[in-house]
Amino acid sequence: MATKTPPAQHVFDGSKPLGEALDGAAVSRLHLRFWLLAGLGVLLDGFDFFIIGVANPLIAADFSVSAVEKGLLSAAAVVGSVFGAALLGPLGDRVGRSRIFRVDLWLFVVFSVLCAVAWDVWSLMVFRFALGVAVGLDYPIAASYLAEILPSRARGRSLVAAFSLQAAGILLGAAAGVVILEAYPHVTSWRIMLGFGLIPALIIIWLRRRVPESPRWLAQNGHEQEARDVGRALVGVPVQVTDADKERHEPPAEGVGAFLQPRLFSRQWHRRTVFTAAPWFLMDIATYGVGIFTPTLLASLTVHGANTTFIADDIVSTKGTALLDVFLVVGFLLAIFLIDRIGRVPLQLVGFAVMAVALCVLAIGSQLPGGAGDHLPMVLIGFGLFNMFMNLGPNATTFALPAEVFPSEIRSAGHGFAAGCGKLGAALGTFLFPVLLVGIGQAALLYAVAAACALGFLITLVFRVEPRGCSLDELSGVQATRLAPRVAPREAPAHSVLRTVTHRGRRGAHALGRGGARCP
Repeated sequence: MATKTPPAQHVFDGSKPLGEALDGAAVSRLHLRFWLLAGLGVLLDGFDFFIIGVANPLIAADFSVSAVEKGLLSAAAVVGSVFGAALLGPLGDRVGRSRIFRVDLWLFVVFSVLCAVAWDVWSLMVFRFALGVAVGLDYPIAASYLAEILPSRARGRSLVAAFSLQAAGILLGAAAGVVILEAYPHVTSWRIMLGFGLIPALIIIWLRRRVPESPRWLAQNGHEQEARDVGRALVGVPVQVTDADKERHEPPAEGVGAFLQPRLFSRQWHRRTVFTAAPWFLMDIATYGVGIFTPTLLASLTVHGANTTFIADDIVSTKGTALLDVFLVVGFLLAIFLIDRIGRVPLQLVGFAVMAVALCVLAIGSQLPGGAGDHLPMVLIGFGLFNMFMNLGPNATTFALPAEVFPSEIRSAGHGFAAGCGKLGAALGTFLFPVLLVGIGQAALLYAVAAACALGFLITLVFRVEPRGCSLDELSGVQATRLAPRVAPREAPAHSVLRTVTHRGRRGAHALGRGGARCP
């Protein structure tokens, strides 16, 4: 009787399976180049995130807007990003990642110009909404693309490093805001600030013009030769598209389902949807509510003097905010260093906890005799801790997790839905923050935002899924045995394919010997 020969790990020409080759590759110059080009879109989000906070007082004076109109204006771009991420993000799964790269930033350029020439507050709201659609669309595309081309051992820190470019965008916005205010201290300088964003956008468009498609997406969508070509360029050795590389765990959605994505709430994926979307929603309430209005908060907490003008106050508070934003960079640097050592979930838990404590410190400072203006050390400690642990924790991890825990065919949709929920929280924060700041006061508002951070901690703890040490195939539900000869679950040899892919001491290598129990 003939013995059944197990499938070979590699094909006869010496090439490697695409997924295995991508996961096990060394980080190359090409990886770094594509990482930068994909992540630069996040820089624009950081720039826009900061510059609208600087421009808000000037716009309010120029157009004589009410508190409600100011909240709507601040939230307009964020609401647009909800639609861009959640509803248009699935386009990346249908038509490819790189094609969207060539469209979304042109939208950013067009509507940056229109924002600069807006004739009233309502036209500015419309243009800010459309600009937000472009920003939101870039999030799931960039994250999905990076997760699919990066080696497993560098995936976490590379995703966080890409998202850390948001801090670079914030610092760019701070520099632009200060320079423009100093050079042109007039209420209409907000037009220069909002239009300035088209300069970095045009540079990124030019740099992105030759970004290839994700090889994993190509393999799943019938472009095998192109997948092999791109894969070989990335890993430096011949690759072969196997049945496992082409396998889809979810059939393509059709009609309305292609955009509403009911598959994300199926029995198989609903836990991951809650785990990625709800903490991002709560985190962005805090991040955008506090972050966008940090200049306003600093002005109300610490700037005193009857002879100062609101433009002078805006310059002082902008400089103070720029100083505090240094803690954002420190937080991202710590996250890059720790995320593959400690894991995504522990960092997210610690981040939410310290953010809640920091906001309570700010609230207590505002209630002490003399107010926060007489207790500047508490203000600086509160804002510093909030900024640092926000980026050390949930602001970094919520961007990385959806790109890792969903399979390729719904990765952009899953990340887009999570990002859209985050932007919805951001919209609530930016809209409600100025209204509640007047209605219930600083202390009560800060305590409420602290409670949102505490809820984010609880949801993360209950629904946690830890991707550290796992390949994308494991996280997608693909059994590692499909890429290697089948073995008994408790008798897997030490040289199994999983250990081959993650041979540098990765604990995830032992998951195969336990039937893949460690990786979800």
